[in-house]
Order: sequence, then C-alpha cells, then structure tokens
Amino acid sequence: MATVEPHEVRPSRRAEAGLLVLALALGIGAYASVGLSMLGELPTNFYVYSAGLVALAVVGHVVLRLKAPYADPVILPVTIALNGIGLGMINRIDIGGKLVGSDKDLASKQLMWTALGVIAACVVVWLLKDHRTLRKYSYTAMIVGLVLVVLPLLPVIGRNINGARIWVNIAGMSLQPAEFAKIAFAIFFAGYLVTNRDTLALAGPKVLGLQLPRLRDLGPLVIVWAASLAVLIFERDLGTSLLFFGLFVAMLYIATERFSWVAIGLSMFAVGAVVAASAFPHVQARVDVWLHPLDPEIYGRDPGGSGQLVGGMFGLANGGLTGTGWGEGYPRLVPYSFSDFIYTSLGEELGLTGLLAILVMYLVLVERGLRTAIGVRDGFGKLLAGGLAFVMAWQLFVVIGGITRIIPLTGLTMPFVAQGGSSLLANWLVVGLLLRISDNARRPSSLPVRGQVAPSRASERPDTGPQPVVVQAGAQGAADLADGRSAVGQREPAAHGAFPDDQPTQVVRTALPEVGGGPDTGATEIIEDTEWKTP
Repeated sequence: MATVEPHEVRPSRRAEAGLLVLALALGIGAYASVGLSMLGELPTNFYVYSAGLVALAVVGHVVLRLKAPYADPVILPVTIALNGIGLGMINRIDIGGKLVGSDKDLASKQLMWTALGVIAACVVVWLLKDHRTLRKYSYTAMIVGLVLVVLPLLPVIGRNINGARIWVNIAGMSLQPAEFAKIAFAIFFAGYLVTNRDTLALAGPKVLGLQLPRLRDLGPLVIVWAASLAVLIFERDLGTSLLFFGLFVAMLYIATERFSWVAIGLSMFAVGAVVAASAFPHVQARVDVWLHPLDPEIYGRDPGGSGQLVGGMFGLANGGLTGTGWGEGYPRLVPYSFSDFIYTSLGEELGLTGLLAILVMYLVLVERGLRTAIGVRDGFGKLLAGGLAFVMAWQLFVVIGGITRIIPLTGLTMPFVAQGGSSLLANWLVVGLLLRISDNARRPSSLPVRGQVAPSRASERPDTGPQPVVVQAGAQGAADLADGRSAVGQREPAAHGAFPDDQPTQVVRTALPEVGGGPDTGATEIIEDTEWKTP
C-alpha cells in the first residue's frame, strides 16, 4: 500500500502564484499567437480576454489563500493552463471560420463558461468547510445522479443530437446532465463503499488463489452494469456508459484492494460490449468505423461514416513532430474540431511534442488528485478524491483512445480543453472538491504521528473540538502524569483494514502505582466510550 511520509506543510501560496504566472503565459500567449499568425495583429478582444483570464486566476488564488491555505498549490495552475490552451485553439477555429464566412463565436462562450466554472469551484471551496459533510448525503447523491441520467429521455426537455439523446434544453440553454451525474455518483460510491468495504473485501470464497465476492455482494456491481447498458441502449451514449461503469469498478478496487473485482468488472464489460455490438445497430456502426475506417463503404456512409475519424488522423499526421504552428493548419476540415476532435486540432498545430506536453499536464493533475487521496486521513475522502482523479483520467483515455483508434469512438470531450459548457463547469466542480480535500489532507492534524510530538502549527480538525486521548497505563503512564504530561497513543486501524475514524476507542486515565509496585500495577479506569464518527 502506498504511503505518504508525514511532514509539516506551511500555509503559503507563493509557489501557486508563480505557477499561475506561467499558466497565464501559456493561455494568453496562445491567444496572441493565433491572431498574429492569421490576422497579422492581435485579436480585437485580446486585452479583454487577457484581463478576464488574469482576473479569474487571481480570484481563485485569493479564495484559496483565505479559505484553503493548505490546498495543493499545483492543481489550480495546471487547470488554468489547460483551460487557456483550449481557449486559444477554439479562438483559432473561430478566426478560421470567419475567414470562410462563418459567424460562430465559440471562444467568447467558452470564456463565459470558464468564468462560471471558476466561480463554482470557488463557491465549493468557500462554503464546503469539510468534505466529510458530503458523506451524509450519499444516497441523496445517488438519487440526484439517477435523475440527471434520466433527464435526456424526458419528452419535453430531452434533445436528440447526432443520434445520441444526451442533451437537455432548459430556458434556451443546452446542458449535458451526465457530466454532473459523474460527480453525484462519485459521492454515492464513496459513501457506500466506505461503509461496506469490509464485507466487500473479506467475505467470499477463494478460487484458484483469487478471493471472489459473495453472490449477494455482487448486487451493486450488477446494478451499475445494468444502468450502464441502459444508458447505452436508450441514450445511445457509449462514452457515458463507459465512464460510469469504469468509475465504480475503480472505486471498488480502491476500497477493497481486491483484483477479483477488476477481473469481474472487465468480464461483465466484455459481455456487455459483445451483446451491445451484436444487438444494437448504432454500436455496431461505431465498431465498424473503429475497425475499418478506410473502407470506401464505411467512409462514405451517411450517417455514421468514418470521415471525421479519418480526417482527424490525417490532421495528426500533418502535424508531425513539432506541428505546423498556431494558425497554420487546417483543423476546420474536421467536423467538431473545436469539441470532440480538438485533440487532433492541437496535434496538427502543436505536433507530437505539444500533445505530449498537454498529456503531461493532465498526468500532473491526476497525480495530485491521487496524492491527495493517499494523504487525506478519512476513508470517505480517500475514496472520493481517488474516484474524482480516476474519472478525469478515464475520461481522457476514452476520448484520446477513440480518436487514435485504440477503442471505438465515443462522444466525450477532453476536460478543460474542448468547447462545451457542461463539461467545463462539471470539471471545475471536480477541481473545487479536490482543492477542498487536499486542504484537509495537507493541514497539520491535532493528533500527533506515532513516535512524534504534535506539529508546532497543528490546529484542530475543523469540525471537532478537543480530541479524546488514551493515557498509557503502568509505570510509564504514572511518570508522565507526575511530570504533568500525558502519553498520547495513536489509534490503531481496526481489523481488516478499517479506517481509524470509523472505529470506537476508549478514553482511560491511569492511577499512580503504589510504592514498591511493579511496572504493571497501575490501576486503569475507563472514563467513557467515544465513537469516532465521520460527520
């Protein structure tokens, strides 16, 4: 099991401020390069755009300095950098469209959604004092997630776009509810698994050295598998079904550390994929495009042809190692080059080198999320942070895997980079939750590490008062009491890997041993039983 060596963290945001300068330079520089390359001058809204992006970064930095001073200093700058690069490419496609008579203004809308996303993340950090509060709403989150998934199927607000029924139209604004459902399901899965992890991890027979779960414990996995198939069937959304099922299997593995859950999940996925590919024409069409994109019949098929995929592949080939440069490629030749296929647009103009740099930024963002999951002290926070970090990495793999023909093409978009208000807002909410959890993970605890004194800057956990302590019995305890000190014993995890904040403990005090007594003659009196609970 991975561990993090404890050390005292200072509540300084200077490193974050320096990284934000570099992140803003990437985004603003991309915006300026596009205008200079295609128009010979800076874009007309360059200064408004630059001021807006700087203001959003400053607001996020100030909120963290005030409300989450111990939060991870890398998450916000990396997110701002990815968002800025995406804005630059969307603006480049806007300018290219205007040169051929199009009047779309997607970059301005994307900047507006970026502002809403940053504000939403700041609201999460400001109002959510402790992430463990969300555990009380686990089943409420499940209901909210199910409602969000079903919304596109309603006859009035549901919209069928390009063969997939994944959109809703409310007050003239289109949203993709599944992007928000993934957050609700992550909260529900974390709350459910932290309560039932012992049963899921230990109960069940062993077959060929593999610990298998009991049949009745397979219920949640079967339900999520069936729900994923239902999304695939009724909404024709391959990407969302992959996202939900992969999220639950990954969080099951994080909670139980049993590979058998992964094996069962992959087996169920394989069965569902074979059944869906043979029974549903739209899934079979995606498989045909994946396997035979250059066949004339499949290339020219309308709808459901492989023209978009092949155009993206040629764009990536045109980019080569270093790319054509900002504004020097032909991304507008690929449909939806600003959203579903923005990866090929970036690959054409930035080349393989630029794509690898972008993927490294995603890697850093996911790594900081997983490090937060390792460092946080409660089981619910570990599962929630791990699930949110995984769902971002999984979504990235599904998108890039489809574009590069590793897996069949799906309708998901690259987080923070691709045009789309729902995706951008939902992923900024994920960033807000990770920042809040990382603040609690990095904040010095009032409970000392075994063998060490409490940190000099230790503060009490935000939702509790003074913590009960266990005073050591016997001669050592008597000596501590005589010196006016108490020996604080760190709580041991319960059997089967349970987390300490879910287990009861006892508060005891030690009486001084009689003169001449042995080392174990001190009397121990139980004062009270205290239940350690996660709020």
